[in-house]
Amino acid sequence: MPSEHIKIFVVEDNEWYNRLLVHHLNMNPDFEVRSFFSGKEMMNNLHESPDVITLDYRLPDMKGSELLKKIKDYNDSVEVIVISEQDDIQVAVDLLKEGAFDYLVKNEEIQTRLHNAIGKIRKSAGLKQRILDLEHEVTTKYGFENTIIGKSPAILKIHEMVQKAVMSNITVIISGETGTGKEVVAKAIHFHSARKQKPFIPVNMSAIPAELFESEFFGHEKGAFTGAVVRRKGKFEEADGGTLFLDEITETDLNFQPKLLRALQEREITRIGSNDPLNFDCRIIVATNKNLQEEVKKGAFRQDLYYRLLGLPIDLPPLRERDQDVLILARHFMTGFCKENHLPERIFTDEATARLLSYAWPGNVRELKSVIELSVIMSSGDSLTGSDIIFSHSDVLNDVLAEEMTLRAYNRKILAFYLNKYNQNIPLISKKLDIGQATIYRMLKES
Repeated sequence: MPSEHIKIFVVEDNEWYNRLLVHHLNMNPDFEVRSFFSGKEMMNNLHESPDVITLDYRLPDMKGSELLKKIKDYNDSVEVIVISEQDDIQVAVDLLKEGAFDYLVKNEEIQTRLHNAIGKIRKSAGLKQRILDLEHEVTTKYGFENTIIGKSPAILKIHEMVQKAVMSNITVIISGETGTGKEVVAKAIHFHSARKQKPFIPVNMSAIPAELFESEFFGHEKGAFTGAVVRRKGKFEEADGGTLFLDEITETDLNFQPKLLRALQEREITRIGSNDPLNFDCRIIVATNKNLQEEVKKGAFRQDLYYRLLGLPIDLPPLRERDQDVLILARHFMTGFCKENHLPERIFTDEATARLLSYAWPGNVRELKSVIELSVIMSSGDSLTGSDIIFSHSDVLNDVLAEEMTLRAYNRKILAFYLNKYNQNIPLISKKLDIGQATIYRMLKES
C-alpha cells in the first residue's frame, strides 16, 4: 500500500451514517473514498482493490462476519475495520480471529478511532513493504548471477547443482579450496529455498574450543555450569526453520561427533542443565577444504557421521581452473569497490590482464578480491596497469631468478612451476608454454 495514497471502501446501509464516515475520511487528502450500502454492491466492485474496507456489522443482505470471510477469500491483503452499534466483546474477538484489523463501536469517538486505525494500517503496510523490499534485496544480493560469478563450464555446472539443491531440503556438502566461495554458495542455496525467510546460521567449526561444542550447539540453562548466568539457545534452536551452515566440518571435535550425529538423526536436542528435549527443523549444509573420505580413513572423522551428512555434493573449482572467469571476477570486484568508495571505474590494460591470467591464485576468489581492491587504490588515472597488480606472494619471475643457475636449470624450474600450477596436465602446459608435449616429456626424463 503506498503511504501517500489509500483507497477506502465504506460499507454502511444507514445513509446518514454512511455520509458521516465518508465526510470525515475525505478530510484527509491522502484518502480516496467510495461508499456502498450493501455487501453485494461492495463485492461487485472488489476488483478495484481497495486497501481498507470499513464494514458495518449488520447489513441488510448479509452479516459482517459472512462478508468479512468473502473479502478475505477474495483478497487477504485487504484490511477490514468492522463498525458495530454494539460493544460485544465476544463478537469483536471472533471477528479479529477471522482476520478483521479492528472492531469499532459507533459512538462520539468513531471519527478519531477510525483515523487512528487507518494510521496503524498505514504503518503496518509500510513495515510489510519494507520487509518485502529487504527480501528482494537479499534475494538479489545472493542471486546466482551476483554471487557465483563466471561463465566457465565448471561454474555453469555449479549453477546447475545449486538449482537442484534449492528444490528440496537435502543435506549439501560443499567442498573446495580455501577462498573458493563455499559460504557464498551456501547462502545462495538458502536465500533461494523455501526457508529464505528464516535464519541462516553460519558456524566455523574450527573456531569452537572442544569443551564448548555441546553448549554452542545445544544451548544451556541458567546455572547449568560456572559462567552460565542466563539461558542460552544453541545453534540448532537459532537455525530452527532455516539453514545451519557448518563450515570446516572436519574440524568438529571427535568427542562431540557422536552427539552431533544423534541430534541430526533424531532432530532433537537437550540444553545443558535441562531434561526436556527440544525438536528442531533446519536444513544442514556443510563445507570442507579437505577430502572427507580421506579424513574418515585417517580416523579423524567418524564414518557414521560421514554417511549421515552424505547428500548433494557441490565441488567448487579453484580459480586457476576457471580460465577467463578471473577477468570476469576482477571486473566485478573493481566495479563494486569503485562504486562503494565513490571512485571512477578503471580499465584493465593488456599488461594487467596478462598478469592476472598468469598467476596461480592460491587464495582463490578471496585473494583475487583483495588484490583488485588494492590495485584500485594503488592506481593513478583511469587504468589498472601491470604494476598496480600486487600479489601477496613473491612475484613468480623473482622467485625463478632468485639465484643464478644454468639455462637448463631455469627451464626445469619453470616447468616445475607449470606442472604444479596445472596439476600435471601436460597438454595444457604444452599450450601455455608453446612447446611440444614431447619436449616436456624429454625435459622430465632429463631432470
